[in-house]
Amino acid sequence: MWPVLLTAINLKRIADHINLRQKATVSRLLNSRAFYDLLAGDVARKETRYMSKQPKRTCTDNMTIKKIGTHDGTFHCDEVLACFFLRQLPEYKDAEIIRTRDLTRLAGCDVVVDVGGEFDPKRHRYDHHQRTFGESFHSLCPEKPWVTKLSSAGLVYLHFGRQLLAQLTKLVENDKQLDVLFDKLYENFVEEVDAVDNGVSQCDGEARYSISTTLSARVAHLNPRWNSKSQDSEEGFRKALKMVGEEFLDRLDFYQSSWLPARAVVAEALKGRHQVDASGEIVVFSQGGCPWKEHLFALEKELQDEKPIMFVLYPDQNGQWRVQCVPAGLNTFHNRLSLLEKWRGIRDEALSELSGIEGCIFVHAGGFIGGNKTQEGALEMARRTLQAAAQPPANGSS
Repeated sequence: MWPVLLTAINLKRIADHINLRQKATVSRLLNSRAFYDLLAGDVARKETRYMSKQPKRTCTDNMTIKKIGTHDGTFHCDEVLACFFLRQLPEYKDAEIIRTRDLTRLAGCDVVVDVGGEFDPKRHRYDHHQRTFGESFHSLCPEKPWVTKLSSAGLVYLHFGRQLLAQLTKLVENDKQLDVLFDKLYENFVEEVDAVDNGVSQCDGEARYSISTTLSARVAHLNPRWNSKSQDSEEGFRKALKMVGEEFLDRLDFYQSSWLPARAVVAEALKGRHQVDASGEIVVFSQGGCPWKEHLFALEKELQDEKPIMFVLYPDQNGQWRVQCVPAGLNTFHNRLSLLEKWRGIRDEALSELSGIEGCIFVHAGGFIGGNKTQEGALEMARRTLQAAAQPPANGSS
């Protein structure tokens, strides 16, 4: 109503400086109820235009934003990943990240990672630097095999991982597929971060070469350089948070939408192994590109009494066929059985003439893969190799 009164007062002031005829007009306006109704309606329309249609929220001390505490200064992949994990949960999606070593400020945080010298899940304290800490996934969850010492990333993943994956994949927490994804993402994403942060070597002895493009290494490169004028690490931390988040989500999407469905493909191929060849040592995938190795090893363990698979056959993008050797393990270039040595490095007609198999395209110099124009030709290359392996060595040679 104040805008209405102010308008009326201004009209009275104007009337003091105009002629009698104009004064009479102003007087009639000021004494007209329609004038005041018109002004009141105009003010109401303006207020409606600028007012939110949403009910107003009263700002109180109880509406505090959740706080995630971690250390300031040089940042590392483990606490960056831990912060990302927490922010994917509904409870912490709008949480403020407080980077400090001030114990008083950390005490006011809802969850603290990688700083504070405490591991206490009940109070959401997840540091791993204290001398008494030596926990691994296996020590906290004996049914899990991983013995790498946990960093803040692994600690947060262990305690929140299933909830995190359920939120991101929309699977329920007791879904068996969620359990498979939970294990897979620790083993192939988070464990590496734990190991690097805790200084756990990947192998015994000195490595033959250096790998400098790991996720942990790329996060480290986002810190200010030692001789930079500004040592402010906040911008780099935000970039790192975005980078690790994008990589984790990309990896999760791959495992859920591509890697996990491949398990069913491999299982079906194993069921039909004896229809492919009487030996039961060759399987055929109807489509190429299927990530089969890990699934094959896992499913073979379930079969136990069956012979191990030596070769897999699948079509390539050109409609030709490949015969690939099964490696001796996931992390080795050695094969259970390589294609015949005399075929290696030979191509096309020369290979067909040497092997006596029509349609040969190549055998790799390493002996781990070969190609043929037809499925029957690729199958015959595998069979000939199996037959040769079953024969005793001639004159002491293999």
